[in-house]
Amino acid sequence: MNAVGQIPAGRFSENRSRGCPHTWDDRVFDELSAALFASLRRSDQRSKGVDYLRGLLGAQGRRSIRNMAVLLGGSATEQSLHHFVCNSTWDWMPVRWSLARHLAEQASPLAYVVRPMVIPKAGENSVGVDRSYVSEMGQLVNAQQATGVWFATEELSAPVNWRLHLSAAWLNDRSRRRQASIPEDVEELSPAESAVGAAVEVARGWGLPPRPVVLDARHLDLASAISRFRASGTSFLARVSGSLQLTVTDPALRGRKPDVLQAAQIMTSARDRVRPVLPAGADAGRAVQLAALVRVRPSRVVQQVTGPGELTLLGVGEGRRQWPTEFWLTDMTEARLHALVRLTRLTRRVEHDFRNTADRLGIRDFIGRSYGGWNRHVTLASAAHAVSVLGSLSDGMMAEAC
Repeated sequence: MNAVGQIPAGRFSENRSRGCPHTWDDRVFDELSAALFASLRRSDQRSKGVDYLRGLLGAQGRRSIRNMAVLLGGSATEQSLHHFVCNSTWDWMPVRWSLARHLAEQASPLAYVVRPMVIPKAGENSVGVDRSYVSEMGQLVNAQQATGVWFATEELSAPVNWRLHLSAAWLNDRSRRRQASIPEDVEELSPAESAVGAAVEVARGWGLPPRPVVLDARHLDLASAISRFRASGTSFLARVSGSLQLTVTDPALRGRKPDVLQAAQIMTSARDRVRPVLPAGADAGRAVQLAALVRVRPSRVVQQVTGPGELTLLGVGEGRRQWPTEFWLTDMTEARLHALVRLTRLTRRVEHDFRNTADRLGIRDFIGRSYGGWNRHVTLASAAHAVSVLGSLSDGMMAEAC
């Protein structure tokens, strides 16, 4: 018997032999489970944690507790798992720390990537659900909105931290707050505050390798984000709009009028600096990208929030005719061109892994109503995702060795 979860040896190999479409590596599962659930004091909680993880990996269709219970043991198991996630008192943060540290032992991260997550809902009772305009979708949606922070390399990525956005409509309504069991210390935060706060917590507060944060800031308060990153000493690479106003400080372009230009205009004036950046690693099959760097500083209005200091504007695209298609701003002013382009590609890695692994394994499938239940579910779904991607990485390394 496995001391962590009391699982019979070889159970997962039996699932594979029966042709289950969702497979996982026994060794990866056992190692990660032991690391994750060490913070749970009671053996029955550790056992339920392993069961829940197994259910996420092996269930068919939607990863509801009911569907997972069908795989694991029926109605009694369903009640047990529901209590473990929705009503238990175990703290999800030590589990997230353990997940991140375990990933760092397996692979060195290049960056921590911020990705928003929208969870459409039909009703109004799921914690945090609101009908609001979602910039990324360009429409009004009845949904929960969350921010995930992903541990990212060129070969794999996995979410390790989460923030569920809670509006004033939830936090100021005592009845809704009580029904969802929202702790008293949870306060209303803007999307930028949630994104940067969750990312800085990972990058600076968990004892992980210090790495930059990569995020799409086109729909965030950029001045606030830069200010918080600088205050915490966290390097960043933020995707920005081509209409963002900046002042050129680069000696080769300095002195051009007007003093303040849009990011797109600055890059148009720097087309003679464009250099090819060859794809590498997991992106080896992609087209060659063209990129250029220009030293800038924020507009005076933004500097009132962020403080002084130069930044670097990066333009990236795959063809000269419509170059650039992406604009990025960073405080890593000494970084080389290819290194920054390499970091921008991590957003593709995260998007691929979200669509093909995290979403398939139920990261958005929690149907309970409590704040703690939502946080415990996404934490365990993140762990299931890690089992899957680490297993794929292990399989790839074994194939290369053969």
